[in-house]
Amino acid sequence: MLDKLTTEARNPASSDLDTLSPRAIVELVNSEDARVAEAVAEEATAISKAVEVIAHRLSQGGRLIYIGAGTSGRLGILDAAECPPTFNSDPSQVVGIIAGGPGAMLQAVEGAEDSPELAQKDLRKIDLCSQDVVVGIATSGRTPYVLGGLDYARSQGAYAIGFSCNRDTAIAARSDLSIAPVVGPEVVSGSTRMKAGTATKMVLNMLSTGAMVRMGKTYGNLMVDLQATNTKLTERTRRILCQITDLSPEAAVELLQRCDGELKTAIVAHRLGQSPVAARERLVAANGHLRKALEMA
Repeated sequence: MLDKLTTEARNPASSDLDTLSPRAIVELVNSEDARVAEAVAEEATAISKAVEVIAHRLSQGGRLIYIGAGTSGRLGILDAAECPPTFNSDPSQVVGIIAGGPGAMLQAVEGAEDSPELAQKDLRKIDLCSQDVVVGIATSGRTPYVLGGLDYARSQGAYAIGFSCNRDTAIAARSDLSIAPVVGPEVVSGSTRMKAGTATKMVLNMLSTGAMVRMGKTYGNLMVDLQATNTKLTERTRRILCQITDLSPEAAVELLQRCDGELKTAIVAHRLGQSPVAARERLVAANGHLRKALEMA
């Protein structure tokens, strides 16, 4: 029942919300948001396990698939969309699915979240397989669309991760692994785009970033697998190359041109005195891990 969920409860701290000044509203929302990081931290063990599973399956050719309705679905699509420019991942490697289809990103599709069959249909469309990881996002822990998606994922041998912001939910019982940061009642009762949405964004950041780091998409904390698709990212590529190699900006630009703009290739070529072709071959042998490529005997 909805009235039993923490995310649907009335927050006593905001019981007089409509009487507050703008400053008081801001301070109240901020104080409630401060609770989110602590709630997420309590789920560190489960999140760590999820990162481990996702990284392993991605490295074996599987995919990370987010599925959700409303805010949950939008946040999944957002995280998926940001992986290619950040980590140079294939656009098909991290996928976001929202109940009601792409149009639901901008406008609610009434009733879509109530259909478990629709989720199964959406997952069949992308040829879900046993190598994939499906993260079902439902802050209530009971959304039929998400439950249907997780049921179908498990029936196909995919690894099912359930995310919610309530304890002891249906989503936990339908998942191989449950992540449940309990952020408490919202400032506006039931408006889970607020604290629950923030917790969702934080956890999805950890899942995709953690998995990509484990797969060698960074060197230290530097974004060495980014796509230089605009002026900002082109400048970042040059700056990172200078930081790692101590080359001058002019020499870095020349090296990147010789390496077809491939940052990791440029780093290996410079560090080991190799041609771009040899540097690429070394990276392939190291499964794309820059540090491993540099340290290989």
